[in-house]
Amino acid sequence: MICMELERKLENLRKFLSSFKNAVVAFSGGVDSATLSAICREVIGDVLAVTVRSAKSPSREIENAKRVAEEIGVEHEFIDADIFFKDFVENSELRCYYCKKFILKVISEFAIERGYEVIFEGTNASDLQGHRPGYKAVVECEIAFSPWADFGITKEEIREIARSMGFSFYKAPPLACLASRIPYGVKITPEILSMVDKAENLVLEIAKVENVRVRYLNGFAVVEVEKDEIPRVLEKRWEIKDALLGIGFEAVFINPNGYRTGVFVKKLENLIEI
Repeated sequence: MICMELERKLENLRKFLSSFKNAVVAFSGGVDSATLSAICREVIGDVLAVTVRSAKSPSREIENAKRVAEEIGVEHEFIDADIFFKDFVENSELRCYYCKKFILKVISEFAIERGYEVIFEGTNASDLQGHRPGYKAVVECEIAFSPWADFGITKEEIREIARSMGFSFYKAPPLACLASRIPYGVKITPEILSMVDKAENLVLEIAKVENVRVRYLNGFAVVEVEKDEIPRVLEKRWEIKDALLGIGFEAVFINPNGYRTGVFVKKLENLIEI
């Protein structure tokens, strides 16, 4: 059961969604886009979940998107895209805006060609409390909407909705594009993105943690996990170090403060070298 206030929001959301005859959902497989896709499937029927696959996509996100789409029972397709355009590569503080604008353009062209009238994406009300330059691109896209944000539904409320619907992913940790591991101003290359992706998969495999970010800092790897999982990383520090040096990092550090959304370590001070 969900509370009456959330039930009211959800009812208004469903009414809005049901006003469309068909829809494409920008689908990462995370709890936001997955739960939105599930509700769209219930009230609209003709729904296609679309995942744009590029070098910035964590490989585990791609595999997860396939699995979650199957769990929901929604039709799902991938679109492959070359993300290395100038504004993305230069990696300014507006990178997320340019990237989101590009992704929405790719999905919009696909949707219009296939006869879909609207695109839904998973920005929620909690996201709008932080720095979200990408949301501006959603506002600018004529056929895109962010229903969670528009109806004031938060991340925790979305998790509660997913839990009430019986989905396994209701408490899944968030993922973000691999470019978010690279400091603004540092040019993004395929090599760096690949190193970060491989490093995160290796830490997950070796330390058996639930969530990880490997930040790229001047050729060094900065490993971030939840604070209560830091002992697991320290226990496997030598194995992790050898693995990450083996894929091209010059040194490996652990952030003792743990993983924090939107916080990027810019200096090696207070980090633990392994």
